[in-house]
Amino acid sequence: MTTPTTTTAKPTIVIVHGAWSDASPFDAVDRLLAADGYTVTHFANPLRALGDDTDHLVAFLKARTTGPVVLVGHSYGGAVIGGAALSHPEVGALVYLNAFVPAEGETILDLAGHAGPVDAEALFDMAPFPGDHNVDLYLRPDAFAGGFVNGLPAELAATFFAKQRPIAYAALTEPARADQAWQTLPSWYVAGSDDHSIAFETQLWMAQRAGSVLTRVATGHLSMTAEPEVVAQVIAEAAAKN
Repeated sequence: MTTPTTTTAKPTIVIVHGAWSDASPFDAVDRLLAADGYTVTHFANPLRALGDDTDHLVAFLKARTTGPVVLVGHSYGGAVIGGAALSHPEVGALVYLNAFVPAEGETILDLAGHAGPVDAEALFDMAPFPGDHNVDLYLRPDAFAGGFVNGLPAELAATFFAKQRPIAYAALTEPARADQAWQTLPSWYVAGSDDHSIAFETQLWMAQRAGSVLTRVATGHLSMTAEPEVVAQVIAEAAAKN
């Protein structure tokens, strides 16, 4: 008599990009995870306001996923997944990539300045938009090249610059809500030692505070582009624990 076997479906990997980007820096990671049998989907982060972006992710998870989920957040996307995860019961693990991991009441600007002051005038081109008394922030060419895509081939960096998506200033100044998911869910953190957008020591501090399993990589801010094999492996490790 043959004993029936059961197979457990792998968790869906939901990736949340950060500011000044879209999903394209994850292309190689997507291919590696798909080859390993994972379903990967990307949330088009609105980059408008932290609370609204978080609520949009909650709605996305409800509408676009079934079964267990691993949430992956890059940079600003880390703050979004931390606020959304506990509102969706199937999220079992968090993966932070060069990411902000705020506690209740902290803002992105608070964390960005943890290792020293941030000179907004040197970093951003500001584009006011009507109706909201707000501005969109674009990284200036030097800031993008030196702080966002440093270490990547020039041709690829130019492609990412052309696809740059702005973030509203309000998203960087809105305090994180209570019940951040890293306080209760297992998490993993990939920290780039050559990151010029989020100081390496700040990444390590946030990862330690969250109790994350830490992986150090010698990359800039886009670790998923520079070291896709490492990032895919970390995501797979998180999924295996889900």
